[in-house]
Amino acid sequence: MTEQFDAVDVIRTKRDGAALSPAQIAWVVDAYTRGVVAEEQMSALAMAIFLRGMDREEIAGWTRAMIASGERMDFSQLVRSGARSATSDKHSTGGVGDKITLPLAPLVAVYGVAVPQLSGRGLGHTGGTLDKLESIPGWRAALSNAEMMDQLRDVGAVICAAGSGLAPADKKLYALRDVTGTVESIPLIASSIMSKKIAEGTQSLVLDVKVGSGAFMKDLASARELARTMVDLGADAGVTTTALLTDMSTPLGLAVGNAVEVQESVDVLAGGGPDDVVELTVALAAEMLAASGIPDADPAEALRDGRAMDVWRAMVSAQGGDPDAPLPQARESETVTAEADGVLTELDAYKVGLASWRLGAGRARREDPVQAGAGVLLHAKPGDAVRAGQPLLTLRTDTPERFARAREALEGAVVVRPSAPEDRPARGVVLETVR
Repeated sequence: MTEQFDAVDVIRTKRDGAALSPAQIAWVVDAYTRGVVAEEQMSALAMAIFLRGMDREEIAGWTRAMIASGERMDFSQLVRSGARSATSDKHSTGGVGDKITLPLAPLVAVYGVAVPQLSGRGLGHTGGTLDKLESIPGWRAALSNAEMMDQLRDVGAVICAAGSGLAPADKKLYALRDVTGTVESIPLIASSIMSKKIAEGTQSLVLDVKVGSGAFMKDLASARELARTMVDLGADAGVTTTALLTDMSTPLGLAVGNAVEVQESVDVLAGGGPDDVVELTVALAAEMLAASGIPDADPAEALRDGRAMDVWRAMVSAQGGDPDAPLPQARESETVTAEADGVLTELDAYKVGLASWRLGAGRARREDPVQAGAGVLLHAKPGDAVRAGQPLLTLRTDTPERFARAREALEGAVVVRPSAPEDRPARGVVLETVR
């Protein structure tokens, strides 16, 4: 087969700062997926994109090419048949203590919306939704397309593993970016996320773009750029897309890990739970419902009155899980205490996430096992008054030899000052909205 382009010419085009044509993009993504473009050549192109950037047309073309590399889901029959009023999805760019998908999917499904959440596993300091749910005895992540469709029709929500057929080019390129220092490229992040989400075939999408130490985007300016890029990609593909910029300078909620985050999610579904988790769950639900043509719904009420819990129990049971089974508990624990009286002013999300990972809640390689009970429990959040000797964090693991490295990760994570800074403005979890 004679190839349409030469990989070296495509690399040179981007290396020298020119825009790639739609034909060049379509060819290079397809040829890389087929193995015609070598790993070292795609590494060079990824670095050229990282350094030179892409314009909106290029990013849209790159996203379309990755979608075209695999299959597309189609949930429209759920709406046509009247089984569900609309389909809506949420994606988070990843954070520490970010268990929002767990209460959010059943909450939105209460209102007749189908919520297909194709999720992933954790790698590094950010947790994976599937790892958390697999701490529920019997629960399974792998569903066929037919099983997924049946569950969406009957229950309204499903959280499961994405099949290998969705955007296989992205899966291959993601692994390459991870080992070539090109992960933090906004064009490549945006097209990676949106190719999978558009291929999932949902009518609307709400993005949770994290900002702060525990997120990919450390500052508001870069988070805004990523959010704007993804919202535009969604609009170009005919998917109603909104992005919330949300705070990830400190962990979300009071639990970081797997089973401990499931328990906190159940607390939220029972009408309790930490204020920041409830705030973000309700805010994202309101956006998903508005995009689904239900702008006057009160998702907070569906948390309080138990309707969301009913859907959660049905969702877990449909995937083989026992919603009444006790969750795994770690065998060992250690406590980190406050060294002085004062006000907790900082609790670094990245360092807490790293400590949880080192305790066994996360993995360094995709094939590594995780401990269901490992993680970190928080006993205070920034702004709280604390006393010397008061517990601030509880570290949990089955393997006590991990405690030393977890404590190393927490060096400088906790800052207690005599009083709170006077000039620090109060702010909620949601910082901005991009439409």
